[in-house]
Amino acid sequence: MARGSLKQRKNQRRSIIPPSSPSMAKTPPPASRFNCRRISISFLVLSSFVFLLIYTTTKTTLFSVSSSEIYSIEVVNEYPHDPNAFTQGLLYGGNDTFFESTGLYGESSVRQVFLQTGEVLALHQMDGSYFGEGLTMLGGRLFQVTWKEKTGFIYDRYNLSKWTMFTHQMRDGWGLATDGKVIFGSDGTSTLYRLGPKSLKVMGKVTVTYKGREVFYINELEYINGEVWANVWQTDCIARISPKDGEVLGWIVLEKLRKSLVASGNQNIDVLNGIAWDRRKNRLFVTGKKWPKLYEIKVHPVKGSSGGTIEELCLPRAVPGVPS
Repeated sequence: MARGSLKQRKNQRRSIIPPSSPSMAKTPPPASRFNCRRISISFLVLSSFVFLLIYTTTKTTLFSVSSSEIYSIEVVNEYPHDPNAFTQGLLYGGNDTFFESTGLYGESSVRQVFLQTGEVLALHQMDGSYFGEGLTMLGGRLFQVTWKEKTGFIYDRYNLSKWTMFTHQMRDGWGLATDGKVIFGSDGTSTLYRLGPKSLKVMGKVTVTYKGREVFYINELEYINGEVWANVWQTDCIARISPKDGEVLGWIVLEKLRKSLVASGNQNIDVLNGIAWDRRKNRLFVTGKKWPKLYEIKVHPVKGSSGGTIEELCLPRAVPGVPS
């Protein structure tokens, strides 16, 4: 945060004509005394004005910087992405590869994808009775949840055909992420769960809020530098969430990506969904459901209007029983 400072200037008075006697030095003539008082009063008035101007400017600057909780994006690179992939979970797997979970009954899968070309390097097609959802990786294993079945799967990252099942305690399965110690989960409500990495039982949970208002439809998750970043379903927004108390620390608005795709003739795309973080190279990637592109982006604080309020852009009202 930029901070202003107010420095006081020390004024040194210099006598132009040295006093000829001690009495002259101690007692100036009446006219000189009057001029000194007038100059002192003028100086005080001017100093007060300058102080007020600097203080006001500094306060305004501090307010603008401290309230800059909204971020826009800069597209660094664009990569091909399977336009038929209903992306539900995305994570960076190293060596320019991703692991991706796709949804829809009869079409759900877990796959490994090469960044540069979008080529699917490995694929596990799920049983048609499951709707694939969030995906994360911990200890060389991939953890995936399904939507309504309260069922999850654990895969060997090097062989997707090797897997086991588990049962989770969230209302539904939407998103997963990890800090390397616990697994964070979402179920489409305003709840952010903490799951034990071995038992996969709920260890704790917080309610995601923004200025005291619950943020519903927390969807795909990614853990980035001490924060949980979450897509908010049916919006072009990513919420930066404190995992300690659920408070939203900032918003990233990405509406220009979807609008650009639609303007290019991609009328069948669905919502923004999918965040992946390359921790070693500090690269951030995003995509969406049935989007033909995957984007590497950087985020920047918004200066001025973001094109709408956060309440309008990022906070949909909850509708019970909707899918993710």
